[in-house]
Amino acid sequence: MFTPARRVCDMARCRRLVAVQGQVQVVVQGQVLDRLLPSQACLQCENRRSYQSKASGVFGFNPHAWQTTSGQGEFAIPAEVHQSRRDNSNAFRYVDAFRKNGYKYADLNPVALSAPSLSSAAELDIARYGLSPAQTVPAEGICSSTTQALTVSELSEELARLYCGSTALECGYIECEEEQEWLFSKYEEIKNHQLEDPVKKSLAFEMLKSQAFDNFLATKFQSVKRYGGEGAESMMGFFTELFNQAEQQNIDQLILGQAHRGRLNLLTGLLQFPPVAMFRKMKGLPEFPPDQAGAGDVLSHLTASLDIGSVHVTMLPNPSHLEAVNPVAVGKTRAKHLTVTGGEYSDGKMGDNALCVQIHGDAALAGQGINMETLQIANVPHYSVGGSLHLVVNNQVGFTTPGERARSSRHCTDLAKQICAPVIHVNGDHPEDLVRATRLAVEYRQKFRKDIFVNLICFRRWGHNELDDPTFTNPALYSVIHARRSVPDNYSDELINTGILSNEERSGVVSKHMEMLNENFRMMDAYKPERSNLKGLWQSMSEPSANITEWDTGVGGDVLKFVGSKSVQAPENFNVHSHLKKHHIEGRIKKLESGAGIDWGTAEALAMGSLLYQGFNIRISGQDVGRATFSHRHAMLVDQESNEIYIPMNDIMENQEGKLEIANSILSEEAVLAFEYGMSVESPNNLIIWEAQFGDFFNGAQIILDTYVANGESKWGLQSGLVLLLPHGMDGAGPEHSSCRIERFLQMTDSREASADGDDVNWEIVHPTTAAQYFHLLRRQMVRNYRKPLVVIAPKTLLRLPAAASTLEEMSPGKCFQTVLSDTNVAAPEKVEKLVFVSGKHYFTLSKYIQENSVQNVAVVRLESICPFPAERLQQELKKFKNAKKFVWSQEEHKNMGCWSFVQPRFENLVGVKLAYAGRGELCQPAVGVGQVHQAENKQILDQTFS
Repeated sequence: MFTPARRVCDMARCRRLVAVQGQVQVVVQGQVLDRLLPSQACLQCENRRSYQSKASGVFGFNPHAWQTTSGQGEFAIPAEVHQSRRDNSNAFRYVDAFRKNGYKYADLNPVALSAPSLSSAAELDIARYGLSPAQTVPAEGICSSTTQALTVSELSEELARLYCGSTALECGYIECEEEQEWLFSKYEEIKNHQLEDPVKKSLAFEMLKSQAFDNFLATKFQSVKRYGGEGAESMMGFFTELFNQAEQQNIDQLILGQAHRGRLNLLTGLLQFPPVAMFRKMKGLPEFPPDQAGAGDVLSHLTASLDIGSVHVTMLPNPSHLEAVNPVAVGKTRAKHLTVTGGEYSDGKMGDNALCVQIHGDAALAGQGINMETLQIANVPHYSVGGSLHLVVNNQVGFTTPGERARSSRHCTDLAKQICAPVIHVNGDHPEDLVRATRLAVEYRQKFRKDIFVNLICFRRWGHNELDDPTFTNPALYSVIHARRSVPDNYSDELINTGILSNEERSGVVSKHMEMLNENFRMMDAYKPERSNLKGLWQSMSEPSANITEWDTGVGGDVLKFVGSKSVQAPENFNVHSHLKKHHIEGRIKKLESGAGIDWGTAEALAMGSLLYQGFNIRISGQDVGRATFSHRHAMLVDQESNEIYIPMNDIMENQEGKLEIANSILSEEAVLAFEYGMSVESPNNLIIWEAQFGDFFNGAQIILDTYVANGESKWGLQSGLVLLLPHGMDGAGPEHSSCRIERFLQMTDSREASADGDDVNWEIVHPTTAAQYFHLLRRQMVRNYRKPLVVIAPKTLLRLPAAASTLEEMSPGKCFQTVLSDTNVAAPEKVEKLVFVSGKHYFTLSKYIQENSVQNVAVVRLESICPFPAERLQQELKKFKNAKKFVWSQEEHKNMGCWSFVQPRFENLVGVKLAYAGRGELCQPAVGVGQVHQAENKQILDQTFS
């Protein structure tokens, strides 16, 4: 028997045995050397960038978990298979043609206007491969067959059934040969598997109940848009098999991100959502109990959280912005691992106990860019969840746009190719095939810990909603749809004809389900909604009050010096960059010893270190966050010789419970911010921070801010302590990179112009001007008994400005974040005639001008908290400067931007002060692009402020 030569792959951390395909001669320094060519399997190693990591890994990244297993054990292609393929190369090329091209000609469309034909498939013509119909070929190594040999004609029929029938497998772009081989082999095996009769009956029952639910709503709530599952009832086969497989595979947590299509069917069916609660919502009643704050959401965004057997299933809330839920679901799944210190947060793999399931629409999958971003983080360290399972409910129409005009690619799933994720296409008229596809998908994900797609090609019986007439735009398609029977009826007829199901059983299931729905309908008026939030991990949290509260966030000097020194430690033989050693490490130690000059980066390290010391986890995510855009953080050190990463704050003390995860992200905002939001809503014990590279980069994630971060608590009762760091400042950088568009965040608050704010605003917007203020803000996020998103208008020039530095005393016990900072440079407050209010770094510009020009009788008061608006504290400031007659709001932003439009009515209504404006005039862009104009504007602001 032929045994191929093998060698050990010499790539770092691989060492797997790989087949040698041949040798080449290369010339090195004049010498001719033989070089072994690795098999395709090991190209995966040679092409993979090694992630910088400490030998024992970095918190959240376990290098051993990323070692591929191809080329070893069950994934290795046996030598006899290779030999058979060499001996029968034409036959194998023919088989390979079906495996790689069969999906193009498969019978996948249940409402096709024309039938596919293999006669036009030139790639599948036996003559191309030098074969004849009567020719006999062996089965071993060629195809899955119960016989040892078969004719080419028989082979053609079998291949057409497998790869061009009601299902098709698309995976020819996968780089690893053994992975492809496993998929083809397992697909053929599962395709030939007959489902057990109880599975078939259960499948029929769930589809019939889904259909009955739609019929019930069509009768009782004729004017309600329910986005029903009619035409896509086969999806119930996906979910029944998913829940069964999850339990068999010891998956504890399933996190579902799903859009509207068929959502209500799944909720009231398999997810056991009380229909009465849904009917109340359809009647226009609230889903929250009277004691729960919030404005609620629409019917198609309801959620569920329940145990199905040993598996906990969470269906996340989704907004109407299609596909936005997907990265949230991925982030939530990652956080599930963090909660139990599982996956790569220990010595395991991501996906060991939790599975993310994303349910897409066909048009949205292809059209929404957030899907590309979400897929691109699938295999990135600190973002991976060990593979997501994707179901596409492909009803072939996006609102009114038919599929051929909704994308440029053949299938809506072609996006999967960017990460080499396989796709299983299924004709929705064949629900048993969907069950088989789901089995294959789950098993593949468990084996390879990669994403996989199931493309359920079905139809939509009505328009985008039940009140819409689809024949206006798609008459040919809907002539076919309206002429056909439903999938549940056809399938149950098939089971009845084969004796698996009886007419009595079918009618009994439908009758029982309809009676249950009617009973729930009768309960509507008496039903009392139950509170669903602040349970489980969140039960120690409370809803915030209508008052602005203060929280002691100070820490003792000894602890601060201890964690501060630990924040710049490094192993003895670690080669720290010479500049960092002098300025970052030695400089921080000196500041800690003196207790003064604590800059922004040091204050952040002290806040984080003290929280880690208390046992909280911290995750900071974004582009270049390990170093930070402005090179002030350096929370991760990189060995200048070995390229290894070391995170000092994860070695503060022995048996440290709280850990810091540094997640340097891809160049994405929308998916990454959504991911972090998903992380933040899992547990109140994790401080989740997203830092924009520049403040205006948030605009790429505006959908997530609008639909999740700003109002997740109001719509769904979900608290989130997510922190957004948005570097901001009019520094002459031009239209971009200057402003974080404070005005947009203020516009999205529910702060009131004519009554006082409290802690119960939807999110907090702060503009801290000292390192100590920032320190207290970060600690306050975790110390208080509720969670709120925190938008920090973060500095650029203040990071190293001596005047913005603080002392350890300002961070000591008894100290807290100050919503307003008074002017401590004024010796005689009673002599102040003009009171200037300001926020952010602009204060230091004004203060410098006052000092340099000996300006008298002027005080500058800083608003550190913009929302909630600190009306009471400002009133206290007014009493201090009781003789002031002129009141000015001065800002560096343009008049139609910044804080002006927000603070002006609140000063007048709540503080009793009519403000004059000093600042740039209106402009359509955040900043000018001409340096001299910028400087002239700066001068004009000062003239207006002090005139």
